Amino acid sequence: MAVETLTFGCRLNTVESEVMRGHATAGAESRDLVIVNTCAVTAEAGRQARKAIRRLARARPGAEIVVTGCGAQVETAAYAAMPEVARLVGNDAKGRAETWSEPSPPEARARVDDIMAVRQAAPTRISGIAGQTRAFVPVQNGCDHRCTFCVIPFGRGNSRSVALPDVIDQVARIVEAGGCEVVLTGVDLTAWGRDLPGSASLGHLVQAILARVPGLGRLRLSSIDSIEADAALMEAIAGEPRLMPHLHLSLQAGDDLILKRMKRRHTRADAIRFCEAVRASRPGAVVGADLIAGFPTETEAQFARSLDLVTECGLTHLHVFPYSPRPGTPAARMPPVPDAVVRERAARLREAGAAALATHLAGEVGRRHRVLTERGGIGRTEGFTPVRLPPETPAGVFREVTIAGHDGRVLIAA
Repeated sequence: MAVETLTFGCRLNTVESEVMRGHATAGAESRDLVIVNTCAVTAEAGRQARKAIRRLARARPGAEIVVTGCGAQVETAAYAAMPEVARLVGNDAKGRAETWSEPSPPEARARVDDIMAVRQAAPTRISGIAGQTRAFVPVQNGCDHRCTFCVIPFGRGNSRSVALPDVIDQVARIVEAGGCEVVLTGVDLTAWGRDLPGSASLGHLVQAILARVPGLGRLRLSSIDSIEADAALMEAIAGEPRLMPHLHLSLQAGDDLILKRMKRRHTRADAIRFCEAVRASRPGAVVGADLIAGFPTETEAQFARSLDLVTECGLTHLHVFPYSPRPGTPAARMPPVPDAVVRERAARLREAGAAALATHLAGEVGRRHRVLTERGGIGRTEGFTPVRLPPETPAGVFREVTIAGHDGRVLIAA
C-alpha cells in the first residue's frame, strides 16, 4: 500500500502536500491513498485536476482518491459529483493529522468547513521537501484583498500570519537538516504581520531570519505585491547579500484603467518606480511578474501597455495567464474579450517574455556565478536563472561557474 500526492498550483500547495503526505503515511498502513491537492486560480487548473483524477481512477482501481485544496473549497459541488472521488477535504482541515489518520465515514464525505471563520495560520513542521533543493516555508495564508478576477480569498480565507518564532524555528529546522536555501511563501506574502501584535512587517521578518539563522545560505521571496513592500524590506534588498536579488511581482496589467477594474492597488507608474528603486539599491537584480492577458474590456491599446511594461520594468521571467472567468467574481460579469483574442494576446506576451529572457541570458555569458545545484544537472544563480551543469554534478551544493553560453532558456556553464 502507498500514499501518493498529486499537486496543482502554488508553492503553498507544494508544502501542504508534503505535510499531508507525512500525516497520511503515518496513519495509512493498510490504505492505497491518493491525495489530489487542487488549484482554482483558473478554469484550466480545475479542468486539469479533474482530468488527472479520472486518469488516476483508471490507473489505480480501488485506490482512495481524496481531493483537497482550493478547488475542493470553492468548487465543492463539481468535485463531489465525480464518482472517482472518495471524499473532499477543505483547506482548513487538510493540514491536521487527524484528517488523515483513518478513512472518514460515508456521512463525512465532504469535509469542507467555512474557511472565512479561520483566524490562525498553522506553522509547518517539516525539514524540507523530498527531491527538492529549495525548501518552501509558508509564513502567511489567505488574502484580505478582493481583486475582481480572483477567487482565491474564498479558497484560502482572510489573511493570517505565522508567528515570527514559529517561522524562525522552521527555517532553523531546515538548515539543521542540511538545507541551503529557503523560500518564504504565502498567498499575500507582503501582508505578513498585519494581524500580529506590534508593527511587524515582511521586511522585519526577513531581517530577523537572517540575523537569527546565520547558517542559512540563501533566502528568497515568492511572489510579492510591490505596492506593499515596506521600508525594512527595501533595506534588506539593498543590504542583505543572503537575500537573493530576484523578485517576482504580482503586476497583472500595465494599463491604469484595467488595473482599476481589476481592483489592484498600484498604478503603472508605481510598478515602474518600484523596479527602478530595486535596481538602484541592488544593481543586477532580476525581476519577474505575473501578467493577465485579455481581461474583460481590455482594448488593444490597453493590452499594448502591458506589453510595454515588460521593457519598462525590465522583466525577465513572465508568468502569463490568459484571463478565464471565475464564477462569482465581479470580473466574470464584465464584458468579455473574445476567446481567440485572449489566446492571441497571451501568446504575444509569452513571446515578449521569451525575448526578454533571451536578452537576459545573453548578458550573463562570460560572467562568474555562484550557483546552488539541483537534481538533473541544473543549478540556479542568485538571480534564479537556471544553469546547465555536467549531469553528474551532485545536488544541494554551491559551485562557482563561468557562463559559456545559453540556449534561449537556460545558461550553460563552461
